[in-house]
Amino acid sequence: MTTSQHRPPGPGAPRIGLLGSYGGYNIGDEAILQCVLGCLRGHRPGARLIVFSRDAEHTRAHQPMADEVVPWEGVPYRQVTDVLAGLDLLVLGGGGILYDGEARRYLKLVRTAQTHGVRTFAYAVGAGPLRESDDREAVRTVLADMDEVVVRDQESRLVLEEVGVERDLVVTADPALLLPPEPFTAEMMRQEGVPAHARLVGMSVREPGRAAEKLDEGDYHALLADVADFLVRRLDAHVVFMPMERHDVRHAHAVLSRMSAPDRGRILHSAYTPGQVLGLMSHLDLVVGMRLHFLIFAALSGLPVLPLPYAGKVFDFARRLGAPALVGVAREQVGLLLAEVDRLWDEFPQRRVDLGTRVRELRELAAETCARCGALLDDMDRRADGAAPVPPGDAGGLTGEAARSAGAAAEPAGKAPGRVHDTAGPTEEAAGSAEDTAGSAEDTVGSTEGAVDFAEGAARSSEGAAGSADAAAGPADGTARSADGTARPARSTSGLAASPEGSEDPEGSDATAPAAPAEPGGGPGGPGGTGAVVPVAHGFAQAPEGAERGGGVGRED
Repeated sequence: MTTSQHRPPGPGAPRIGLLGSYGGYNIGDEAILQCVLGCLRGHRPGARLIVFSRDAEHTRAHQPMADEVVPWEGVPYRQVTDVLAGLDLLVLGGGGILYDGEARRYLKLVRTAQTHGVRTFAYAVGAGPLRESDDREAVRTVLADMDEVVVRDQESRLVLEEVGVERDLVVTADPALLLPPEPFTAEMMRQEGVPAHARLVGMSVREPGRAAEKLDEGDYHALLADVADFLVRRLDAHVVFMPMERHDVRHAHAVLSRMSAPDRGRILHSAYTPGQVLGLMSHLDLVVGMRLHFLIFAALSGLPVLPLPYAGKVFDFARRLGAPALVGVAREQVGLLLAEVDRLWDEFPQRRVDLGTRVRELRELAAETCARCGALLDDMDRRADGAAPVPPGDAGGLTGEAARSAGAAAEPAGKAPGRVHDTAGPTEEAAGSAEDTAGSAEDTVGSTEGAVDFAEGAARSSEGAAGSADAAAGPADGTARSADGTARPARSTSGLAASPEGSEDPEGSDATAPAAPAEPGGGPGGPGGTGAVVPVAHGFAQAPEGAERGGGVGRED
């Protein structure tokens, strides 16, 4: 042990620091921050929440639940040290921050907090690739002294175990699965030039990365343009390119310029909150894309999802979602990819119930992270009162029914406006579950109570989102309503996405995607899947059996 003795919390409200890839670079990271802030506010309404940000002005402007924002890049380290030393708890994450070149920087701050007796908690972090010796050493030594380490996926646990982390690692799910939606209005759609009564397909593209490392950038853009043109022809749809960070815009323009029907494509250019990006998903009919949180938002909205994995974190989410397991780009033809899109559309009515079940389970796991963090806060209070500490990782006994109660009760209030499918998506189906489990949630110890209260805390940063969503929700008779209240047929509306300014995506995000583990009762595509398919040229091919696992998860998106 290289840390000093844990000191009890100071008098009054606890001071809790949050350290992650925060500051507006990426919509996914901002969604995570909003959810973690909401969790902490739900557990400790009076706590002082201090965010360590790469762009303090952006965080101050866009994260109203933060009481204080501290820059930690480009400032004297003593300034940061003074703030760290005054904390009662430092929360690392969530999101993919433990990767080559960056892990050592984040963990330097964590180690500083530990040397001052500050309790530390890793909140559903992602890890990998981790090949550089300095980063591997920092991960091994600093994580060993944290109070609890929670990772968001199995791939991250495997990466940390390979590095040599020899402690309990809890696997839950991405914190953004608990993000509350905000309305995306008809005026927003009009300003972006998206048709109000058309069938819409959302598409997320980014730089090729290692998923297409043998394909030059022009061929990569041409491949995605072929997919977009197919969606236009097959579904009589318009394609909405949804940048999740600034650099995505260039790649979206490159794909659009290679389409044979560029008039049927739109690229969103305005900046939106994470909740608005989630809200606009309800106007879409299908999504195809690469960015992790683009796919998470689509799954939360009950949409058919075809991931194009560029890193292990996306592949892992696709597997847990039961989505087709596609791993990389081959060189000759796009046939398998187009066939998978075709089948996804045709079979989705049969797969919808399974998707809803899987999303609810993931949300319960995301709520468990919140509850575990709350249990640590409760333990800190008990120690301050002289009571015996709770064993690390107990989380107040948050397993089984208690965890399910926390997850169900954290469902967003109301459904997103204008759902286009004629049966309930996962968010709608879970509403009854939240009511059924409310009683058991009340009986759960303090850590679960904080998780149950999460949605209320997080909603403070999106005023009126739930009420607006309920007011705009369409009927369940196969029709839907656009944001202006007019009726339209099911499977037709509009949608959008956003791109914050100043985003960056480190090279660590290009981790190779691993092969697909077998799904119970089906192939890599989950129920109804086709099993392993040998990769063929010029398309995202399904993972062959026995393929080597890749190098981790990479940075957030």
